[in-house]
Amino acid sequence: MTVSADNCAISKLSTRDEGFTQTLSDLIAWDMVSDTDVEDAVIAILRQVKAQGDQALIELTNRFDRRQVEEISQLVIGQDQLQQALESIDTETRNALEIAAERIRNYHNHQEQPSWRYQEADGTVLGQQITPLDRVGIYVPGGKASYPSSVLMNCIPARVAGVGEVIMMVPAPDGELSPMVLAAAAIAGVDQVFTIGGAQAIAALAYGTETVPKVDKIVGPGNIYVATAKRMVFGLVGLDMVAGPSEIMVVCDGDTDPDWIAMDLFSQAEHDEDAQAIFVSWDADYIAAVHSSMTKLLPEMERSEIIRQSLERRGALIEVRDADEAIELINRIAPEHLELSISDPEAWLPKIRHAGAIFMGRHTAEALGDYCAGPNHVLPTSSTARFSSPLGVYDFQKRSSLIFCSEQGASDLGKVASVLGRGESLTAHARSAEYRIRD
Repeated sequence: MTVSADNCAISKLSTRDEGFTQTLSDLIAWDMVSDTDVEDAVIAILRQVKAQGDQALIELTNRFDRRQVEEISQLVIGQDQLQQALESIDTETRNALEIAAERIRNYHNHQEQPSWRYQEADGTVLGQQITPLDRVGIYVPGGKASYPSSVLMNCIPARVAGVGEVIMMVPAPDGELSPMVLAAAAIAGVDQVFTIGGAQAIAALAYGTETVPKVDKIVGPGNIYVATAKRMVFGLVGLDMVAGPSEIMVVCDGDTDPDWIAMDLFSQAEHDEDAQAIFVSWDADYIAAVHSSMTKLLPEMERSEIIRQSLERRGALIEVRDADEAIELINRIAPEHLELSISDPEAWLPKIRHAGAIFMGRHTAEALGDYCAGPNHVLPTSSTARFSSPLGVYDFQKRSSLIFCSEQGASDLGKVASVLGRGESLTAHARSAEYRIRD
């Protein structure tokens, strides 16, 4: 059923309800496949950029971002402009960006992995060489929206990984560009910035133009046109992920201030109308208290209408029988953000298999992870945490296998390879190995 008070409507479910399983499936379902109109539009844009290069970028930017650009140079932001932006923002904002950047850098430094090798008794050496990507493109939403945190979260792990060059795409509709985004680019170490957005930005990064260099991988969030374009160029370039709407799942034992829980749910619901906020508890009275807090606090929110629609369309308050059932629900939903607002979150960790990021304890608001805790806020959505991980240093590196056979090792392995090669009727494979077999 849906509970509503003062226009704060949200589904109230119970695992005891008949048909709960199907109701939950319908609630969390998200189709990341674009409609045909979007796909057709993106295909046309990709083809135009591939064929016309810089000229296509000028035309498409003027059309979609309402600009009056005549030359591609007008879409380029130089390093001097990034520094000017950094110097123009107030001291408090600059300090916050620099503290966040340092924490993100420190966390991702722990993800670095060295190349490795080992030697077998006969002298054969096996191992793995880890090398960074040469060039990466990051997409950052622009215009009135200001997401400097996206710049930090996408660029800094690439820099830690040793990526040679980072190219940033950020749209500037009507010429509007956030100084905070440019300041973040200066702090994070972005090499080149282009004020190009949408599918055309993805096309430029994937194919390259006379001015925009082709990259090896594209990361960063965007609208449905950006997501569709990323999906279409995958294979030509690597991708971080094709993300769905933001999600949060909060589990509480009933001992956290209900206002805190309500605001934590709002923190993701305010992203957009398709965002999802789910609250779970085995205390029915506490669930009612959280809903009362939501009703009380919602009118105070600047984005109250977006939050309201998000909660009504995809939000839920779910009563479970006990903690074990809550854990089952976590692993089924595989949420992007999971808050364990409980007395002993450590005890739950061994049982939680699927979650993008786990926020442990009553004082760990998800919003801290979005900005400055240190771990990456680029996380798997739409239950893809079942098989995907947060963005990290490892996403900006590749691994090459190392194989060095000693004379004896080549002979011993050649005998094995000969049998298997002939068993697969691949005679050249077998004979190639047999040449190295010693009598």
